[in-house]
Amino acid sequence: MYQPKFQQLTFENFHLPFGGKLDPENRWVKLADVIPWHVAETMYAKNFMSKRGAPALTVRMALGSLIIKEKLGLSDIETVEQIKENPYLQFFIGLETYQHAAPFDASMLTHFRKRLKHTDLAALQEELLQRHLAEERRKAEERNQNDDGDGGSGNKGKLIVDATCAPADIAYPTDIGLLNEAREKTEKIIDQLCANAPQELGKPRTYRKKARKAFLSAIMKRNLSKKALRRAIRQQLQYIGRNLKHIEALSAAVPLTVLSTARYRDLLVIDELYRQQQEMYKSDRKSISDRIVSISQPHVRPIVRGKAAARTEFGMKLSISVVDGISLPERMSWNAYNEGCDLVRDIERYRERYGHYPESVHADKIYRTLANRMWCKARGIRLSGVPLGRPPKDVEKNRARRRQIREDEGVRNAVEGMFGKAKRRYGLGRVMARLAESSLSVVSITFLVMNLDRLLAAPFLRLFEWLLLELDVIRNLFAWSPPRAAIECRGAMA
Repeated sequence: MYQPKFQQLTFENFHLPFGGKLDPENRWVKLADVIPWHVAETMYAKNFMSKRGAPALTVRMALGSLIIKEKLGLSDIETVEQIKENPYLQFFIGLETYQHAAPFDASMLTHFRKRLKHTDLAALQEELLQRHLAEERRKAEERNQNDDGDGGSGNKGKLIVDATCAPADIAYPTDIGLLNEAREKTEKIIDQLCANAPQELGKPRTYRKKARKAFLSAIMKRNLSKKALRRAIRQQLQYIGRNLKHIEALSAAVPLTVLSTARYRDLLVIDELYRQQQEMYKSDRKSISDRIVSISQPHVRPIVRGKAAARTEFGMKLSISVVDGISLPERMSWNAYNEGCDLVRDIERYRERYGHYPESVHADKIYRTLANRMWCKARGIRLSGVPLGRPPKDVEKNRARRRQIREDEGVRNAVEGMFGKAKRRYGLGRVMARLAESSLSVVSITFLVMNLDRLLAAPFLRLFEWLLLELDVIRNLFAWSPPRAAIECRGAMA
């Protein structure tokens, strides 16, 4: 049961047992004012349809604790400990007074990630973006400037798009390692079925000691030849096939319901893994559709990236768009896909958010297909990169063309910086969640925290941009002034 309890807390009403008040300039107090908690509560309440049962924890406590975890880079247990010790964190999650006891157990963070789905977090980010745009339009009107979001025909703004991989927390998969793990799990399943079987039903032979010895003799070799590797894989496949036949025979006398949910799920995954590995062994190839690389996380897929550090990564592939420092996930998938096919959709979403097409789109080579170039040209959008055709013979035009290409690459570096920040500073470099839906929520929360930091830093960034503009004005003034006047001006300033 969920009871709506939304009310905007103020730091004046937060009671501290040792006296005093909260600092209104604290980062957690400011962050609490930016988040639209009422929008998140509407989505969160859909998880509780029944009117019975104990009241659930509020959405501010659920979402706030997840934001704290990602912002500070903590584990679930450490997140609860930090909340228990810090009054500002307790105010951020919606408590009305400081308390020494933990507001919830660390295991509740798993339920929070399940309830706050990535689609709800995406809608919350859209709400944040619209609020930010409305505030920018209001300030522009106060400065007697034109409103950029009036849906005019002119293209405005720069859109940056790119894709990356968010690696999952799994061991590096090898065929021989996966087969050994599958064999050990089938042996445990056989032991559990035999423990619940009638006494007259004997325990089948699994040859587990011989199988373990064959596995160790293969992996302990420094230089394992292809022939020896195929022999080791064939042996492990034979042991797993024999174990699966024993499980099928035992299931006639002992129902598989005696197995736990985790082991029954492992049995289904191992059956598919055995089929894939056997097919790859017979055809002598290393790839197959929907290849399983982890028994505990069967949704993880290999993503070929071709990077210097890792040619293949194992996790989720995602595409994002960056506009004025705000990064939004556009697509998240466990299967590899061609991100160049999503360019038109990303530009249309930009138009829905801002009311007009972008002036320029900055993307890498995979996005610059002929179809995408023609589509952008028909709508007056300049696609970054080297244009088609030969370079112009005119020296000035050729120089301007190269200068434009360098500027576009410099603009596109912003999305690479976003990926680096998300992977080095936050948890995108190794997603620790084990469930598929929870992993999607973790990635969405990562970008939500990054955007919240960007919104809090917006006043400082606007001041920095104003200073740069003033410096450009002064530089242009000296550049176009007569030499004598410029010298006298510099002397007066000195």
